[in-house]
Amino acid sequence: MAFSFSLSLPPVQVNFVACQLFALFAAFWFRIYLSPGKTSPDVRHAFVTIFGIYFVIFCFGWYSVHLFVLVLMCYGIMVTANVSSIHRYSFFVAMAYLTLCHVSRIYIFHYGILTTDFSGPLMIVTQKITTLAFQVHDGLGRRAEDLSAEQHRLAVKVKPSFLEYLSYLLNFMSVIAGPCNNFKDYIAFIEGRHIHTKLLEVNWKQRGFHSLPEPSPTRAVIRKLCMTLVSLLLFLTLTKSFPITCLTDDWFVHKANFLTRLCYLYIVMQASKPKYYFAWTLADAVNNAAGFGFSGVDKDGTFCWDLLSNLNIWKIETATSFKMYLENWNIQTATWLKRVCYERVPWYPTVLTFILSALWHGVYPGYYFTFLTGILVTVAARTVRNNFRHYFRSSKALQVAYDVVTWAVTQLAVSYTVAPFVMLAVEPTISLYKSMYFYLHIISLLIILFLPIKPHAHIQRQPQTLNSINKKKKD
Repeated sequence: MAFSFSLSLPPVQVNFVACQLFALFAAFWFRIYLSPGKTSPDVRHAFVTIFGIYFVIFCFGWYSVHLFVLVLMCYGIMVTANVSSIHRYSFFVAMAYLTLCHVSRIYIFHYGILTTDFSGPLMIVTQKITTLAFQVHDGLGRRAEDLSAEQHRLAVKVKPSFLEYLSYLLNFMSVIAGPCNNFKDYIAFIEGRHIHTKLLEVNWKQRGFHSLPEPSPTRAVIRKLCMTLVSLLLFLTLTKSFPITCLTDDWFVHKANFLTRLCYLYIVMQASKPKYYFAWTLADAVNNAAGFGFSGVDKDGTFCWDLLSNLNIWKIETATSFKMYLENWNIQTATWLKRVCYERVPWYPTVLTFILSALWHGVYPGYYFTFLTGILVTVAARTVRNNFRHYFRSSKALQVAYDVVTWAVTQLAVSYTVAPFVMLAVEPTISLYKSMYFYLHIISLLIILFLPIKPHAHIQRQPQTLNSINKKKKD
């Protein structure tokens, strides 16, 4: 969520688009001419790292020093820290440095948007640093039986070399716009095992193949580039007609009736989404073009290239619950939050996860309005779902009615919740919520206060460890 586009396209945004387009062509060249069968992993690591460093310097100039300083500090921790504490030190240093950079931007530029906003790459690198640190801790500092199945699969049992560390964090495919990915998946991609491993999960003889197929990402890349173009066109046209500043206009705040404000807020927030669709889909296409992102074969035998996808537009726009919406928006960040916070903290996982998400995004007050509101809405939505959903399962008609109503409520609730995230500052946020009578805050609080909160939805958050699975088998 670190990208802001405008109709005038400031130089940093021109640089961003230019770098991503150049990265797209470089990715195709890399996949064809520096494939694992033609060159060594070290050469592939070096190539993607050098290009990544060049892109960062080209886009952000001397601000890129912040990125390199953070990477070097955390590699020092990786090499010297005890594996029992490596995740804590890495997490604290990375988040502290990121937060200091966020704070300096706010106090120096007073809510303004930096001519050179280097926070995006810093946020991505922070995710990768902490992801790797936790996975090294899981692989070297914990017993295998204490890990969940997923933690065991992703655990890193050998500390990365300096070249592997730099390549993972600074490769040109993801250094500018992400997404975050797992270290083992990335190393498998560099070494040429990424696709092969996924293909071995399928019985190809039953499908009439005598040897393993060779999936090509070309079709997936073309499809994603088409979506990127559509998203850019929608953003440029819709934003011109429905800018976020409309929500502070005198007409909206004082003259429009409540239902009009509801609908207009939804339209304005819809108009702000294509810029994220553009940035994330283009980043996904770049990784796919390099041959990274293969997730396997679906039930119809289609090759899937969505391992690194950051959003599912169809599921976002048709979401019938706040949870479903969040699970399909900024997917890799949601996965990161789950793996480093939600599944690991012993108390208040939802609250602490929202707080971490807010800190990671930055220190604009609007972010905290959004995430604090999000906590209320999430708890209220879960409470309503647990108390009433089962009443609508008795017939198809009731289920359809439930889906239609929950879709409308979800879309309006999301628009209300995320508006401060786009508005950034306190004054326009308070003005907006006053004009909406704080209706969602009040409804959510009433739901939480007067409806019973069923505890089983909270208890199920903890992943099953291999030890607990073995105990169940014995029982």
